[in-house]
Amino acid sequence: MAVPKSKVSKQRRNKRRSSVWKLTAPTVNTCPKCGAVCLPHRICKSCMTYNGRELAAQTNQ
Repeated sequence: MAVPKSKVSKQRRNKRRSSVWKLTAPTVNTCPKCGAVCLPHRICKSCMTYNGRELAAQTNQ
């Protein structure tokens, strides 16, 4: 069974974990129909189109 030779300090442990929290900014695309900024692979909120098709607004009923 593997046993650590010495204690790892909090500072050394936190240095090792420091890069985990860094996130990349989400990429944004422009809508080909209206030119609005929207996330890729999602419906455009301004003109309600996706992949060249116009989709009806979803209603909660």
